[in-house]
Amino acid sequence: MQNRALILVSLLLAAFAINLDTTIVNVALPTLVGELHASNSQLQWIVDAYNLVFAAFLLACGSLSDRFGRKGMLLWGLALFGLASAAGGLMSSSGGLIVARCFMGLGAAMVFPATLSLISNIFTDRGERARAIGLWGATAGMAIALGPIVGGWLLEQFDWTSIFFAMTPVAALAAALVARSVPSSRDPRAPALDGPGFAFSTGAMALLIFTIIEAPEHGWSSARSLAGFAGAALLLGAFVAWERHTEEPMLDVRLFANPRFTAASGAVTVAFFSLFGFIFLMTQYFQFIKHYGPLSAGVHLLPVATSVGVASVIGTRLAVRFGTKLVVTAGLLMVAAFYVWVAAIVAPGTGYTTIALQMVLYGIGMGLTSAPATEAIMGVVPTAKAGIGSAVNDATRLLGGTLGVAVIGSVYASLYTSHLAARLPGSLPAGLGHVAQSSVGSALGVAGQLASSGHTALAAGVSHAASSSFIDGLGLGCLVAGGVGLAGAAMAAWLLPAFPTADDEEPAPGPAQSQIVPALARADR
Repeated sequence: MQNRALILVSLLLAAFAINLDTTIVNVALPTLVGELHASNSQLQWIVDAYNLVFAAFLLACGSLSDRFGRKGMLLWGLALFGLASAAGGLMSSSGGLIVARCFMGLGAAMVFPATLSLISNIFTDRGERARAIGLWGATAGMAIALGPIVGGWLLEQFDWTSIFFAMTPVAALAAALVARSVPSSRDPRAPALDGPGFAFSTGAMALLIFTIIEAPEHGWSSARSLAGFAGAALLLGAFVAWERHTEEPMLDVRLFANPRFTAASGAVTVAFFSLFGFIFLMTQYFQFIKHYGPLSAGVHLLPVATSVGVASVIGTRLAVRFGTKLVVTAGLLMVAAFYVWVAAIVAPGTGYTTIALQMVLYGIGMGLTSAPATEAIMGVVPTAKAGIGSAVNDATRLLGGTLGVAVIGSVYASLYTSHLAARLPGSLPAGLGHVAQSSVGSALGVAGQLASSGHTALAAGVSHAASSSFIDGLGLGCLVAGGVGLAGAAMAAWLLPAFPTADDEEPAPGPAQSQIVPALARADR
């Protein structure tokens, strides 16, 4: 039992490091403007390069881990992630940092699917697997929510490079634990390498995520965005057609005909749409409206991190007992209720006790949705193909998160800009008005400059216009997120089966576990 516990701790630490890095960099962006003279576009790509490469290579890395070995893929991925993170801390230009973030994303794509596929192969009993996946989901959700806290603390104690240097020893520790405790695992009947499948899947995911990232800036209906979405759809269609045609596909697309697999994947997408949208909105609200510092803003998110962690563990147990349909639907309804509640009462003077209660409701909903849905996905995929199944689950997370920031950010920004233009004092110079409309932070910076130069009344007018316009945009963004959550709940209630069928669950360890079970037995002796 001790050995199995150490295996789980090793895999959870690797998953924690990868997910922490999706949000830890955000709090350093203002600092990078001064230190590296990064432009707004460069700041965006310092954040997005990681997620873009991460998403693009997930399916390929998941399939390769099934063929060549999940433990080896995990170790190589941790090594690449740790070295690229250290390289990022040594960079003196934005361009160099973006390149380092790309390699970090590739390392993450090698690591993340391997952690979940190893859990599915080692913990084969459904109840045991549900508990392990619950802890895995709790770790991933908490890491994303804790990113701003860890980043804020490092920035207050050290300089911006510490955010990158700190990830290297964490990756090294995870690699050492994995090397010592985790048994080898691979698909003994892995098919030949599917080159066209790799190319089509990587191209489709890369183009789709890139288009979503760029759409808010260029317009969702612009020719560039429409061409990007059309190209991604064509590549995805080519991938599906090829996988159905070839005798040895990297992904059996017939899995999507199983409502348990498809509905659970949709629920994960909706859950992470809401999570990344939540972090995008609330970190700005805390910093610009509540005037919390980077560390304080992160600390005030602790109710979410804690409740996600607890609910993820409990949610998988409830799903085994009462059915995945009931638990996931209830979770998504809680997510929708949270966003409607925030939209109804949010204001600059809203007390933190109310906000904390709202975040607890959201965290419980998120935990009840993500971990049970992930358990449902992995219960459908044959354990021999757990790497590619995990990659599909991970791809839905990244797709949902990227869409959450892009869509909610676009909705918020459009209302903020239009309302601010109508509210700015008429005596404000046009140049300053243009700066104020770029972001709420810029508007409050303009107000601060006006106040320091003695124009207190004009500064107060700009500050009030910015704050009230931000609240309006925040409210509309929350309503959109709540609507998506409600639609996800309806989908789960309609399509997601309550319990796995005999065809969904493998009754006993298959050939892929033949290399694992003896290793565990030897380690326990």
